[in-house]
Amino acid sequence: MDAGTAFLLIAIALGVILLGVVLTFVPVMLWIAALAAGVKVSIFTLIGMRLRRVIPSRVINPMIKAHKAGLNVTTNQLESHYLAGGNVDRVVNALIAAHRANIELTFERAAAIDLAGRDVLEAVQMSVNPKVIETPFIAGVAMNGIEVKAKARITVRANIDRLVGGAGEETIVARVGEGIVSTIGSSEDHKKVLENPDRISQTVLSKGLDAGTAFEILSIDIADVDIGKNIGAELQTEQAEADKKIAQAKAEERRAMAVAQEQEMKARVEEMRAKVVEAEATVPLAMAEALRKGNIGVMDYMNFQNIGADTEMRGSIGNLSNGNKEDKNNQ
Repeated sequence: MDAGTAFLLIAIALGVILLGVVLTFVPVMLWIAALAAGVKVSIFTLIGMRLRRVIPSRVINPMIKAHKAGLNVTTNQLESHYLAGGNVDRVVNALIAAHRANIELTFERAAAIDLAGRDVLEAVQMSVNPKVIETPFIAGVAMNGIEVKAKARITVRANIDRLVGGAGEETIVARVGEGIVSTIGSSEDHKKVLENPDRISQTVLSKGLDAGTAFEILSIDIADVDIGKNIGAELQTEQAEADKKIAQAKAEERRAMAVAQEQEMKARVEEMRAKVVEAEATVPLAMAEALRKGNIGVMDYMNFQNIGADTEMRGSIGNLSNGNKEDKNNQ
């Protein structure tokens, strides 16, 4: 192989490598596709996107899509939204959907909704096709103490103007649940709720629960109504049980006081008996002292003993008579 042929092969190899590098850095095929779609974008704009660390396909493909849909957006708008961390393709799809549905939606509003973390395409679709939110069973207690459980279906439509800063579905469900509980609680009888379940939906819907939210409530329909526990009876039973325990405690307290008082009285009786015994023990001593000093004579002492013996005999006869009467009564 001569030197000329070798030089030619090296030049061809270098040319292929250089062409590959250029095609990698400069999206020529994307530029050709944009020109074919009627989107005027220069090759230097694509190179500038590469230098700004922007993937050109993430901007040019949505640009082609928007141009074909008749939208007026620029590459600078799409590129700035991409650099801000937004989803350019989703924003363009939302703009196209809004344009087809005759919904007024600007690029700035769509970009703000997307950067706020909400799915702008889903919001536009929900504006066209409302969404149904089903609540769990929500329990309320009527005035007669009967628990009523209700399940509601909430039909909502996205409010694009309030998507940024508006409350979500959880707030809607919480407010509807609060309205259902208050409506059931204001009913005098649970039968009225069962007879007219639409009264709940009408009352709740009239309160304007969608204020400050990202949705517009179209309708609230009661899907199911069920009877729960008799809360009033349970509360009365629990109150009666509590009153019973309180009464038992007070009765036990009075019984303990009575027992203590009885024991105290027994102690006092024994104390009195001890005093009587003590006083009786001083009688012989006093008699002896009187005999010794001559205050009484022997005959006086004998008369005193006779009187005591006579009294004891009468007492024995009385006890015997009482015993015979009790035996006859028992017979």
